[in-house]
Amino acid sequence: MNTPPAPRLDAIGLAVADMATALAFYRRLGLAVPDRCDTAPHAEAQLPGGLRLMWDTHETARALDPDWTPLPAGAPTGLAFACADAAHVDAVYADLTAAGYTGAKAPWDADWGQRYAVVRDPDGHGVDLFAPLT
Repeated sequence: MNTPPAPRLDAIGLAVADMATALAFYRRLGLAVPDRCDTAPHAEAQLPGGLRLMWDTHETARALDPDWTPLPAGAPTGLAFACADAAHVDAVYADLTAAGYTGAKAPWDADWGQRYAVVRDPDGHGVDLFAPLT
């Protein structure tokens, strides 16, 4: 009897209140999302290694599940972006907060050996920025 392969993680999805606003944030982090997606109910970006990051409007989420409600701002999400080095963490954090995005935790040297910072995307999802300390 052949055992089927284990499921493979293929995509991470986020529900967003305003597609254009959300995509502007993620484009600032370097993700390539076509401009035409700004008015779409669903958008995707291909990530290194084949994983996809997907966004659906709140309306799309409710169409899939009429009982769906957004998570409260600041609910743990767990997205993390690797930066080139500690200075890059500081620079990306400074760029995002200067652009008006909410800094949840300013850059710090974490006990586990990384420079770390946390910002919030326009919908309150936590986005970590990190790099190894040298």
